[in-house]
Amino acid sequence: MQPTRPLVFWTVTCTLTATALLLLHRVLLPFVLAATFAYLLDPLVNRLERVGMKRTYATLFITGLVIVFVVYLLLLGIPVIGAEVAAFIDNLPTYINRLRALFDDPNHPWVHKFFGLASTGAEQSSGELGPMITGFLQSLWSGGWAVLSIFSLFVVTPIVTVYLIHDWKRIIATLDRSVPPEHRATVRELAGEIDLRLTSFIRGQAMICLMLAAFYAIALRSIGLNHGLLIGIIAGLFGFVPYAGALTGLLLAGSVAVLQFGLIWTPLLAVFGIFFVGQSLADYLLAPILVGNKVHLNPVWLMFALFSFGYLFGFIGLLVAVPLAAGLGVLVRFALGQYFAGANEPLISTAGARMDVDPSKLAGKTTHPWQ
Repeated sequence: MQPTRPLVFWTVTCTLTATALLLLHRVLLPFVLAATFAYLLDPLVNRLERVGMKRTYATLFITGLVIVFVVYLLLLGIPVIGAEVAAFIDNLPTYINRLRALFDDPNHPWVHKFFGLASTGAEQSSGELGPMITGFLQSLWSGGWAVLSIFSLFVVTPIVTVYLIHDWKRIIATLDRSVPPEHRATVRELAGEIDLRLTSFIRGQAMICLMLAAFYAIALRSIGLNHGLLIGIIAGLFGFVPYAGALTGLLLAGSVAVLQFGLIWTPLLAVFGIFFVGQSLADYLLAPILVGNKVHLNPVWLMFALFSFGYLFGFIGLLVAVPLAAGLGVLVRFALGQYFAGANEPLISTAGARMDVDPSKLAGKTTHPWQ
């Protein structure tokens, strides 16, 4: 019965953790971002610590640099975004009039059927739009927790990041000691492989997002689309979630194109072509170069992870779907490999190295050694 005790312990622990995450997923955004920043900034703090700086000062220094950089980006971006929002507010009455005219145009009866509107005049269209606007405002009110979470990013996230970075080595050492000694080498090897995949994805995907934001913004502005700069930035940032950026940008840009040009196919096809080219560049050019083949995610498994984690945890689930799917893929492949290899075979990692190697030398990485 003794060997079953760790299995029971970890099963109960994982079950309780998953239940807590499901119940508290609406307030997890600042903590998830803080853990991500701590994970990415810990190597820089370690380097400063190795040259003689105390970890407390190194943590404050690196975190302060990141905060200054983010504030600088906000100071550069807020005037541009503010100008785009102001232009949208100025054009809003024109957009509403064009939308009503489009709904009431007898030459396009399919618009009524598509949007579920059965009005035959401007007055009846206004009556139909009223409940829609009311429902939208009610959804904003009911989603107040999301607004609160966004506001807390600027207060909670930096504080939690500092504490996590400062205690990162202690957290890793505690997790390492919680693993039974006979399985510690195997867990270290798997953790090293998961760490390699996560860092490769996060850094590579961040570069892809910035490049796509610049491409979408320039391309949309070049075809004369109103608010193309703002739409391009939104699409690029949402690109951290695979396919979400292109779909969001296509929906926004297509809607603005209809309001600006009417039901003309040329601008709509141009918008579709821009996002098709952008997504193709991300999938077939940028991702192989910046991310490489280190993530090893099947497209079907990727889509399932996005839908399932998004359904369970909302926006937080979409953010962490790909990293978690990559980690789960490592564990599943290891379990299947051990099952087919047999219990009497030596434990072999997916890279072909024995499990009893020094974990600090895995793949030449010293980013997050399991001490």
